[in-house]
Amino acid sequence: MTGFCGQTTAPLCGYNLYNLPAHCRRFAALPLRLVGIPGTLVVMLISLLLAAAAPALPAPSQPRLRATVTALVGFGTRHTLSTTTDPKRGIGAARDWTASRFRALSAGCGGCITVERISRRFTGPRAPQGVLVEDVLGIQKGRDPTRVIIVGAHVDSRVTGEMDATSHAPGANDNASGVALVLEAARLLSGRQFDATIVYAVFSGEEQGLWGATLLADTARARGWTVSAMLNNDIVGNSVGQGGVRVADRVRVFSEGIRASEDIAQQQRRRAEGGEDDGPSRALAKTVDGVARTLPDGLDVMLDRRPDRFGRGGDHEPFLKLGYPAVRFSVAAENWDRQHQDLRTEGGTDYGDTIAGMDFVYLARVTAINVATIARLAAAPAAPSDVGIAGALSRDTTVTWSAVPGAARYRVRWRRNDTTDWTGSRDVTGTQTVLTQTPVDDHFVGVSALAADGSESVVSFAGRVARPR
Repeated sequence: MTGFCGQTTAPLCGYNLYNLPAHCRRFAALPLRLVGIPGTLVVMLISLLLAAAAPALPAPSQPRLRATVTALVGFGTRHTLSTTTDPKRGIGAARDWTASRFRALSAGCGGCITVERISRRFTGPRAPQGVLVEDVLGIQKGRDPTRVIIVGAHVDSRVTGEMDATSHAPGANDNASGVALVLEAARLLSGRQFDATIVYAVFSGEEQGLWGATLLADTARARGWTVSAMLNNDIVGNSVGQGGVRVADRVRVFSEGIRASEDIAQQQRRRAEGGEDDGPSRALAKTVDGVARTLPDGLDVMLDRRPDRFGRGGDHEPFLKLGYPAVRFSVAAENWDRQHQDLRTEGGTDYGDTIAGMDFVYLARVTAINVATIARLAAAPAAPSDVGIAGALSRDTTVTWSAVPGAARYRVRWRRNDTTDWTGSRDVTGTQTVLTQTPVDDHFVGVSALAADGSESVVSFAGRVARPR
């Protein structure tokens, strides 16, 4: 079958969405009545064709991921209270090495990544004498230096005793795997120009109290950053879990429903509007899921509807407390014999977080989802704000929102309120539309912003239009 561009339509125009020829892209500008496309397909086809402008992303390198994990394990222990003066062992050497990797990547892209090291002293039950916590950042400045996408992981490790800062604590999966992912994302995305700034963050102090993440979240607020997304990667490199259970086709993405940053009145309003499953972080998780579905050999994203694993936490939580959309990636099947354990063998079972427990094919697939998500959100405008709906006592719903700088158009989505996935959509160029025969009582609505190339922001849930005072 020959398609619109004179190519075999398998898929559209015979090309994937990142490799359409210029004459095929120009088709999007033609009057659609000339080719007889049904009106209901117009928006979808234009969006697909415009998406062709972005070049294909290279695949993550398993050997590079392994090399990073091997290097970090080689520092013996990366406990936050370990030595910072030994050039070959301890948290200080590991942070120095991480900064050197960011500098090397920057040198390869003409200085596109700025390396920063931010620090603050923290004191708590796991550091009663206090400790200087330092984060290593690689900042890839976009056209907008204040709107940021953060991808992060903690570099510190531990064994059974949370205060044991000297024993060998390889921390291969928890969490050299996450740091390897962050560095690989920086390698794959460096040199490309995005609208948003990308912050590649390597935290310390996670095992002591999420201190490094707290430091960066506070820094984001102090610098006036608009955080469009924070992707936390923690324990992302094994496919064999406790008892030998193997789950190699799925990754968990945790997200909050009711927002940690909302006060009681705001929570009650969200409950009244039915937005418990559509807050910014949950919408971000759904975006990750949608991106993963487009990847060849992509993992299934399990939308875990909790902020984190039951009774536990991670480095995305300080961002949630400040109102930033944040999620956690973690393996589908954890192996607790290889987490926070002294290195030993008992009863034929090997304990300890070593490279032997890792799966680099799996880690590469989790990395690919992160990279594709970052690329999409960094190329897209910010998510719309002030999204509201009105239509009480009517069969029609009026949707309004504020204009977003850099947005070429907006995508209005809706679904019946007994479902969790958007079922209808419409692209518009203004900041208002009317959904006819779509009663507000029975439907949820959201709006996203699109760049000229089709890159789409996270969807903003529509609440009640604010009444004028």
